[in-house]
Amino acid sequence: MSVEVVSADGLAFQYNAVDVLTDISFDLSEGGYIGLVGPNGSGKTTLIKLLLGFYKPTNGIVKLFGFDPADFQDWHKIGYLPQKIVSFNPNFPATVKEIVALGLVSRKKLPKRPGRADKLAVGHAMELMDIMDIKNELIGELSGGQQQRALIAKAIVSEPELLILDEPTTAVDPETREKFFSLLKELNGQKRVTIIIITHDTGTIGKYASKLLYLDKKIIFYGSFEAFCVSSEMSDYFGEYSQHLICHRHDTANN
Repeated sequence: MSVEVVSADGLAFQYNAVDVLTDISFDLSEGGYIGLVGPNGSGKTTLIKLLLGFYKPTNGIVKLFGFDPADFQDWHKIGYLPQKIVSFNPNFPATVKEIVALGLVSRKKLPKRPGRADKLAVGHAMELMDIMDIKNELIGELSGGQQQRALIAKAIVSEPELLILDEPTTAVDPETREKFFSLLKELNGQKRVTIIIITHDTGTIGKYASKLLYLDKKIIFYGSFEAFCVSSEMSDYFGEYSQHLICHRHDTANN
């Protein structure tokens, strides 16, 4: 039986008496893969912060693996990559290897010294993101794309059951982006990692994710990309051309 990894019921959030999100209800079972999309200011990052317990909802209920975020203990089950807003200070005294290793802290009990298994996990994550050659470089001296790859490695190093990524491919080159999405597909398909990814790339996310959650302060659509493609309601909302681009099934139809 599939496990409810994330659930929201009647979720609402206000900031300074202004509605940011209203009536958000959805469930995500083990092995699900959501592409969370919507215009700027639609509440995507706010929704993620509500799910993780960073914000307390004005109304409604959030559950992580069946628990209220305030009562949730097994944070090692979750890998989180927040939205990248600024780069590291050039003088920040941590290497790439040390940054990636921070992703293991939540699963360790005191003392938190890294063991052999930890070092192997860090090495594996760096190999997946192709950053072994810069493992001893100071994170603040790297390019934005290199820093982002290190942060992605940090998010996946603990082999989480739930991976939440907020615009993870910002600043990375197209080749790295494709490799990363292939890695996510492998984690989701072979290891049943549940994934929520925020992206503005509505034209390609349907190539990877199994479900679309289109948000604009409320849920406009939640379901499979196939259902989105044939929805007359979504045709009326987006227009047929935009609907066609978002569903991303036009590529397979032309092959």
